[in-house]
Amino acid sequence: MKLGDTRRAPNTDAWLKRYYFTRFAVAALWAVAALTIAKNNFYLSAIMLVAYPLWDALANYLDAQRSGGLTTNKSQLINFFVSVITALAVAIALMQSMKIVLSIFGTWAVVAGLLQLATGIRRWKLADAQWAMILSGAQSTLAGGFFIYRAGILTNIGIGDVAGYAAFGAFYFFVSAVSLVITDLRRSSVRSAA
Repeated sequence: MKLGDTRRAPNTDAWLKRYYFTRFAVAALWAVAALTIAKNNFYLSAIMLVAYPLWDALANYLDAQRSGGLTTNKSQLINFFVSVITALAVAIALMQSMKIVLSIFGTWAVVAGLLQLATGIRRWKLADAQWAMILSGAQSTLAGGFFIYRAGILTNIGIGDVAGYAAFGAFYFFVSAVSLVITDLRRSSVRSAA
């Protein structure tokens, strides 16, 4: 399917529904773990802080592959590489300072948010529930700026400072998935009534 083609790809919504529910579950579990078992455990926090952008890279890769490939989905291709670089930068920064880690997360949130926004806009005519992904991208961009600001003023920074970001991400993925379920139910009821 070419960019600008407004025909819905077969099974696009079915894939996105599974994808959004999976992203919701992972982000929600990450946020809960960050606020509980990892909060006072540096090593677990470090693993989770590196794993989060790696998970985002993998998720973008899988979604792009199911949606025409990385060459068709430039925003997800860039997001994949940005997330891998972020994970490496976080791993290095963990040996220096949590202020640097939070600044890196902030920068990543800005860039990833803009790329998610671009992906949502591109998919607007091809898939349902993209309004939530556009809102999520915009929120991620704002949150990134807030992280960078907080990294400059906070003295005691931990994984809990990133947990809210993951929780908001979980919320938007959940809203997108539920929106797709509702759309499917409406289509089914229209077909049944016809």
